[in-house]
Amino acid sequence: MRLAIPLAGAVLLAGCASPDIPDVEPAAGIALAPDYFAQSRPPAGLDAAWWSGFGEARLDTLVAGALARNQTIEAARARLAAARAVLRAEQADFLPTIDGDASLAGSIDSEAGGGGAFLDEASAGLGGVWTIDINGRLSAERAEALAGVQASQYFLADRRRLIASAVANRFVELRRTAARLRLLEQSADLQRQTLNIVQLREEAGLSSNFDVRRAAADLSRTLSQRGPLLLARARAANALSVLTGEPPAGVPEADASADIPDYARGPGLGVPADLLRARPDLLLAEADIAAAAARVGIERADLLPALSLPGFVTVGDGSVDGLFSQTVAGLSAVLGVPILDGGRRRAEIAAAEAGLDAALADYRQALLESLAEVESALVAIRSAEDRRDELATAVEESEAAFEQSNALYREGLASLFDVLDVQRQLIGSREALIDAEAALAQAYIDLFTAVGAPAEAG
Repeated sequence: MRLAIPLAGAVLLAGCASPDIPDVEPAAGIALAPDYFAQSRPPAGLDAAWWSGFGEARLDTLVAGALARNQTIEAARARLAAARAVLRAEQADFLPTIDGDASLAGSIDSEAGGGGAFLDEASAGLGGVWTIDINGRLSAERAEALAGVQASQYFLADRRRLIASAVANRFVELRRTAARLRLLEQSADLQRQTLNIVQLREEAGLSSNFDVRRAAADLSRTLSQRGPLLLARARAANALSVLTGEPPAGVPEADASADIPDYARGPGLGVPADLLRARPDLLLAEADIAAAAARVGIERADLLPALSLPGFVTVGDGSVDGLFSQTVAGLSAVLGVPILDGGRRRAEIAAAEAGLDAALADYRQALLESLAEVESALVAIRSAEDRRDELATAVEESEAAFEQSNALYREGLASLFDVLDVQRQLIGSREALIDAEAALAQAYIDLFTAVGAPAEAG
């Protein structure tokens, strides 16, 4: 009965423990607008796999492969498993810890006939301790571990978000370089035709060698772009290999029929407040705040008394014959009361509170940057659409102007300078149009990355 009373009291105290963890509002002080200032709204239609809105089966396959095999994601999964193990360890601290021990002692009698070994002593016992959470420290440690699990979950989700975005961007770059390489060949053929005309006119005495050299220089300038395009293509292909967990396999051949994908549909944009519930990096920052607040609770608990219940059970009287002759048990209560530490505990609390302030500032900065990313992406979509449309018109006009300049040049009514100038405009407009189409596709990718669209396989 004497043992039951302190045990019952300890259980009661443990149940009443409440950690002194600060309650904070992460977004306090930031007034979120009811809607985005940029009014562009892309069409909605998909709930999760936004990349499927491009209608490219190859892109879907690449993203699925990256989400399944990317090593950064694998590392995030391992960190999540570690965080869950830490939480289990913190939960175990609420239970008693019991260890067993046994000992044997003997002697050797060298004077006995033939010598002999004898077992003289034997004992066994159990010892343990139960730490009672009267100051809330164990609860605060468990809260920190739980925040760590949540942070690891959000970190994994954020890696998936960023990896899906990176795969889509590299895919668009592959298509852009393929289109530019096809255009380069078309432009080179066009310039070869012009060079051939100039050479024929030179042979006929209608043009000078200066005109021939100028046309040849334009052709060489166009062909010089092939190297940088192949390098950009190689970088995109190698990056895709790494993202999908595969070793680089060389530069793929440019598909003659593959164009830059047009965006069709994706998740709804929502409103700025949706970022608080959707972007994994913001949720990760919230979990960091929860962990920092729990650390404040841990340090505050050190100002309060700590209670533990050590106990033991010993079997036997120490002799071999009396191993089971008696049992001795003991249970005590140890109450630790902080008295004097030179200000160390207060300093540790101040450090933890400053860490919480830093986590709050980091969260608010991340929120502001996230809002800016969405606003910028919306403007980028509208500007890329306008640029693409204007460049499409420029290409049409340049094609007509080039045909006219060629006809006038053959009749001797236009100079080669006029022909080459219009030709450069045509080639430049075509190149810019391809780049604008790629920029538009990447603007959509940036938008759904910014709004935290789910990175899950459809």
